[in-house]
Amino acid sequence: MTYIRLGDLLVKSGAITEKQLEEALLLQKISGKRLGSVLIENGIITEVQMIHALMTQIGVEYIDLNSFEIPSEMARILPKSIARKYQVVPVRATRSDLYLAMADPLNFVAIGEVEAATRRHVVPMITTEEAASRAVQNLYSNQGAMRAIEEMRRDMMNGQANNLPVVQTAESIVVDEEDGDTAPAIRLVNSIIERAYAEKASDIHLEPGEDQMEIRMRIDGMLRSVISVPKELETSVISRLKIMSRLDIAQRNVPQDGHANVTVRQEAMDLRISTLPTVYGEKMVIRLLRKNPELISMEGIGLSGRNLERFRELLHSVREGAILLVGPTGSGKTSTMYTIIDHIKNEQYNLVSLEDPVEYYMDSVCQVQINERVGMTFANALRAVLRQDPDIIAVGEIRDGETAEIAMRAAITGHLVLSTIHTNDAVSSIDRLMDIGVEPYVVAGAVKGIVSQRLLRRICPHCRKKYVPEREERKLMGFAPEGDEVFYRGEGCDDCFHTGYRGRIGAFEILNITPDLRRAIHSGNRREMEAAVERANLIPIMENCRELIRKGVTTTEEVTRVIGI
Repeated sequence: MTYIRLGDLLVKSGAITEKQLEEALLLQKISGKRLGSVLIENGIITEVQMIHALMTQIGVEYIDLNSFEIPSEMARILPKSIARKYQVVPVRATRSDLYLAMADPLNFVAIGEVEAATRRHVVPMITTEEAASRAVQNLYSNQGAMRAIEEMRRDMMNGQANNLPVVQTAESIVVDEEDGDTAPAIRLVNSIIERAYAEKASDIHLEPGEDQMEIRMRIDGMLRSVISVPKELETSVISRLKIMSRLDIAQRNVPQDGHANVTVRQEAMDLRISTLPTVYGEKMVIRLLRKNPELISMEGIGLSGRNLERFRELLHSVREGAILLVGPTGSGKTSTMYTIIDHIKNEQYNLVSLEDPVEYYMDSVCQVQINERVGMTFANALRAVLRQDPDIIAVGEIRDGETAEIAMRAAITGHLVLSTIHTNDAVSSIDRLMDIGVEPYVVAGAVKGIVSQRLLRRICPHCRKKYVPEREERKLMGFAPEGDEVFYRGEGCDDCFHTGYRGRIGAFEILNITPDLRRAIHSGNRREMEAAVERANLIPIMENCRELIRKGVTTTEEVTRVIGI
């Protein structure tokens, strides 16, 4: 291919002007990024426009990696390190040529390195940057694991044990499945952790069976099977993870809990590891906690429109009292609490959070890890915090009457208290506080606002298609039966495990405690509370769900599954 600069090509095609190119080149000098990324990130050109211009001007072929099945043997042709470095993926090969999908087919440095590594002539093909990144992950994700499994089996056949370190000396373990100097069992575990990191999984499940151990990962709230490990290698994998988390590898008949600090792709993570004896061996569940996530924002958790306005109004108007975040397990309450903390933290405030576990590490916040085994319960920690001159107290969860009583008393004595409760809606959270022993008058005086929420899966952007819903579907969701709304759903692709969904978003209802509702709470009469809630201009969570359906963010099937219509 004849060498040509991307900027000149885009100007020649009319996709951008000379002035826009000059501006982009200045931004490129500042950021150090490639010109194509600068142009797209600053809205000068869209990725689709760039692809069209490159196809027209240099004659490269476009490939849709989300619908193209890449042969697994391609992973053996091009090393993963090069594919990941340049975000390029081999899709087809002959004895002399290698067809290479890449977002920037003018990256001649990448092409040269691929040609040198494969000893084949590269035929570039253009694709989107996100599709290329995903394809690299899909193609190479299980390669390291399968290679490690083969080596472990070979060692066992030769009568060699997998030598694992007995003592972990490093504070943080660097996870790198390509480290050829480590034992196969270590590389297999590293491969599993790295795959979970790339898929943004929240948990890894290692489930022993009669013939093999199944590895599943919770992605977007749903468990997905990823890989199977032969039964004879199960003990080596479990032992490696126990060593990482400083658990007793000899003890297999009692549950154990531990944790490990790891670094994956230069990002620190905390692994919370739990074992459970089963009839087929030890089951292990690993919770992945990222220590330095991207900044949590109100928009990022799904707040928009009137709910966003009500949320901001609640935070700005409440200086003392309790704000409760309610919903079932896995509904995103912790993320919402961190969003509130990030919004209100200030050097003028003493903000203390009590958490089990500490999931995100935040500046300007005194974070306390609950440890019930040594008597550091929420109740005991809360008593200690009240002697620390706090302004704002975040209680990770109200689990019992003692914690609830102390938290509510703190709220009515001038502190701002944030906490979560596992209930289904706002009124149920008030009932729960009374059921566990908090007097109605204390609840009425303490609670200032309640945020109820659920998490809905987003439609996959790569396979999202519109359709005209049937009359019954409109009616079920509360739309006019003869409306003209167009709904969306995902058809399923490799990017979303053929589920039609990728990522999640919150659906909310926000209740500000009005004087009318406060009197109803004080009376302790549930009917009066429900009537007062209706008069409080509460926007029901279903209205938020309908808005997400209108915008094509989620589906009616997902709303039905989560909300339970």
